[in-house]
Amino acid sequence: MSMQKKVLAVVMGGGRGSRLYPLTMERCKPAVPLAGKYRLVDIPISNCINSDINRIFLLTQFHTASLHRHTQSTYNFDPFGGGFVDILSAEQTEKNTNWYQGTADAVRRNLQHFRSFPHDLVLILSGDQLYRMDFRKIIADHIASKADVSIAAIPFPVSKVEGLGLMEVNDDLSIKRFVEKPKDPAVIQGLTLSPKLESTLQSTSGEKHCLASMGIYVFNRQVLADALDNNMTDFGKEVIPSLLGKKRLFAHIFEGYWEDIGTVKAFFDTNLALSDPLPPFNFFDPTAPIYTQDRYLPASKLNKCAIDHAVIGDGSIITDCSIKRCVLGIRSYVGEGSKLSEVVMMGADYYETPEQQAANASRGIFNIGVGRNCEIEHTIIDKNARIGDNVKLSAAGKADGEYAHGIIVRDGVLVVPKGSIIPSGAVV
Repeated sequence: MSMQKKVLAVVMGGGRGSRLYPLTMERCKPAVPLAGKYRLVDIPISNCINSDINRIFLLTQFHTASLHRHTQSTYNFDPFGGGFVDILSAEQTEKNTNWYQGTADAVRRNLQHFRSFPHDLVLILSGDQLYRMDFRKIIADHIASKADVSIAAIPFPVSKVEGLGLMEVNDDLSIKRFVEKPKDPAVIQGLTLSPKLESTLQSTSGEKHCLASMGIYVFNRQVLADALDNNMTDFGKEVIPSLLGKKRLFAHIFEGYWEDIGTVKAFFDTNLALSDPLPPFNFFDPTAPIYTQDRYLPASKLNKCAIDHAVIGDGSIITDCSIKRCVLGIRSYVGEGSKLSEVVMMGADYYETPEQQAANASRGIFNIGVGRNCEIEHTIIDKNARIGDNVKLSAAGKADGEYAHGIIVRDGVLVVPKGSIIPSGAVV
């Protein structure tokens, strides 16, 4: 069968997204905006499309409305290719009335939907990672090695493996051992690559490496069904270790850029890195584009601005202000005299008409965006936020917690939640 007929892709929408709160206050993790104009979910879906895989299931259960809108308006395939992106939210049945209990449980409860489509392999992906990967390579290796399960693995220096699922492999990349988030240094040392495999890596750090799971799996269809014929809830903690010694498990080494965007700090740092002259992830690669919704917005308008390292989304209006190492989303507005430094601003979902602005003004409500003469640094401004004039926002010296006007500091980053109204003259 062709790749499109052979493989089904399953994108995990994640749980409550508590580590990304308050960015997940009103949306699920895959719907969190990224890099000025994208959503996190665009990454795994684009990787699938670029890998000739066009039958994709997206499993979600929390705050799915914005994800539904984005997915339905973006991923519409022609009727002749048989492609689709289908959202499967947790649902009550005669057998189960609970939420998804984990990654494995989510897949188990949707196997009935997968059976309707011919396939040999199931590709399971995370919905909150930034990377570019040709899945045809892992699938080719999976078939060539006659594996039952293949796990995408990225080499990490021993000093940076904290919090990752690690695997010990033979020289043929068959997996001997899988340990979820080990902390014992002796255990970690026992999981390092052999000298033969170490010599094949591109890294020149001089430090020993371990293979960390990327949360990307290829399962043979029947192996997946058998592996989930139990009450196990998580792939990394339970399902994968239970298959060792019983099935053929192989690692597929990936040495490109990969970032797990599971926390507010990771989200903030990953976005700001995109403003670097040579960012670690290249959205400008014409051979493997990242797709998103076509919004038909006008080009951004910049008037008398001092801009130093910035990504600016379509339809923005930036006037007589200073922008330094920032990522501004679509329809962003920044007023005269304002200074933004290390700011991720997600922009707005819509433009307000002059009539709406006049009505808001009569009620003392500011326009969406950043007003005049503001000073904002080390901050995430979520969508549709309204920030008045002469506002000063900074996370410097602040402990994590909630502050005035609903502002939250998380992981050392100040966050203005979606739809917030910050009055003129406010200092946080």
